[in-house]
Amino acid sequence: MIPTPDLSHLTSKDYNLVYEPAGPHLPLLDALEADLETLKGAEPRICLEIGSGSGCVSTFFARALVLLYICTDINPHANRATQATGRQNRRLQRRPGGIGGAWAGGWDGMEVTNKFLEQVEGLLSENGRFYLVALKQNNVPEIRERMLQRFQLKSEIVIERRAGREYLYILHTSGRDRHRVDMKMWHL
Repeated sequence: MIPTPDLSHLTSKDYNLVYEPAGPHLPLLDALEADLETLKGAEPRICLEIGSGSGCVSTFFARALVLLYICTDINPHANRATQATGRQNRRLQRRPGGIGGAWAGGWDGMEVTNKFLEQVEGLLSENGRFYLVALKQNNVPEIRERMLQRFQLKSEIVIERRAGREYLYILHTSGRDRHRVDMKMWHL
């Protein structure tokens, strides 16, 4: 079992600016841990996390796999928190709007995700894996159908559960023979 990263360096002031590492993070950590042996077998070289927030997920994952991590968030405070969490846990090295940006998904919460989904097929290698955290109100059956019909990405729900006030789904799809990026994680 991989321990949850130490987040003691983050304060309530940080959580006023950055999505708190709870709710969606915990089911995603469970899904990654459940797939860990398969992920190791794929011998990934790069992990891209979009919407890194506190850095909890990439730092958690860095304990299990040594590879290049690229973490980004629309919120500059989240980018700093991710860097600090990596340093706190000695896992992630320095890398090159406010919290409202973390929830800037448009009227249905999917505007940014839809733009990213257009790129997933071209980014995944043959051994690549993509994880998507979605809320029930994002219309998960519609997301899965769109991924299949528009992008030829067959997905499965690997975890679904209530996390506080939210009902979350963790979707997973395997890669096709495309570019060099091997593994993706995405948060809503």
